[in-house]
Amino acid sequence: MPTIRAATPKDIDSLVVLIDGYRQFYRQPSDLEGARHFLARRFERDDAHLLIALDESDAAIGFVQLFPVPATTELAMRWILNDLFVSPQARRQGIGSELLKAARQLAQDHGVPKLMLRTQVDNVTAQSRYQALGWQRDEAFYTYLLSV
Repeated sequence: MPTIRAATPKDIDSLVVLIDGYRQFYRQPSDLEGARHFLARRFERDDAHLLIALDESDAAIGFVQLFPVPATTELAMRWILNDLFVSPQARRQGIGSELLKAARQLAQDHGVPKLMLRTQVDNVTAQSRYQALGWQRDEAFYTYLLSV
């Protein structure tokens, strides 16, 4: 099993490749420098919780990133599990599930009552994993996007 821990600014070099791979999975062009800048901003602003998965040789093989947002209806914070990625060579080993479990534990440790995520409609592999771990698909709300 991987080691999963909170990422630090010292992990940026390892995370850049994973962030870039994640973006390419979602059909975005490779942008290593953009990924580096994005990560540096997260650490500077301290506006996200980022967990990193490491293999037995301490190589970065996955990450999960959560963003806190206020939930007025619940009068509490809600965390959006915005990003989850496991490098292709490390897939099918339970690492994604371990990252999801670690994210849940981190939220519990911070007193966060609810996690939320979105995934593409055709990403059935991820959907089955989420459901197996107790996530429930929202049938009450639609998501709308507006480019500005």
